[in-house]
Amino acid sequence: MSMTLKATNENLPPNVIRQLAKELKNLNESPAEGINVTVNDDDFTTIFADIEGPAGTPYENGVFRMKLLLSHDFPQSPPKGFFLTKIFHPNIATSGEICVNTLKKDWNPSLGLRHVLLVVRCLLVEPFPESALNEQAGKMLLENYEEYARHARLYTGIHALKNKSKTGAISESTTALNVDKSSTAPNENAPSMPPAIPTSAASRALGTNLQDQSPTVSDPTKRLDAPCTMDME
Repeated sequence: MSMTLKATNENLPPNVIRQLAKELKNLNESPAEGINVTVNDDDFTTIFADIEGPAGTPYENGVFRMKLLLSHDFPQSPPKGFFLTKIFHPNIATSGEICVNTLKKDWNPSLGLRHVLLVVRCLLVEPFPESALNEQAGKMLLENYEEYARHARLYTGIHALKNKSKTGAISESTTALNVDKSSTAPNENAPSMPPAIPTSAASRALGTNLQDQSPTVSDPTKRLDAPCTMDME
């Protein structure tokens, strides 16, 4: 994979650019399970990824686009994560902001992009409603899982499926749930994305991947995949 180091990349130190190029090359040659990374050789500060909804969750069969924004002092400061695809999830705000401690107080400069992306996908398997950014989703998950799962599947069906078919049943459901159906229309102003790095066929389960691919943590008792806690003034 060619890495042209220019334009926005000039905002990053050369050693960081080299490390990112190495990590992105590794993700290209050995993709993480259920994650397709999109690379812009001219700008390593914004990294896009398509996250496949894990089997057995309300997000199954969905593909969710997200982005990581890297600041000029990365990796001393954590990247910021956002979902670009609408999703009903306690730890993902309606604005798309991702709430997870790995990107907040538990950040460690030694953590790589692979680990961050796997932690984000793990959130789709195990949400943390106790520290929700989306309070409606968090409350619903705690009080009535079936209702929460129904909402999450509905959002997945409307926003995250590659081949969406707007049936009358879906239209009626979105009206009942006060979902803005106009938001399902393609966004003509959305930025065009470079081709995604293809994911090879993988037979390992998500749990195995997390164990095999996540970096070693100095304190094994600390949960790097725990949700972030909001700073309240």
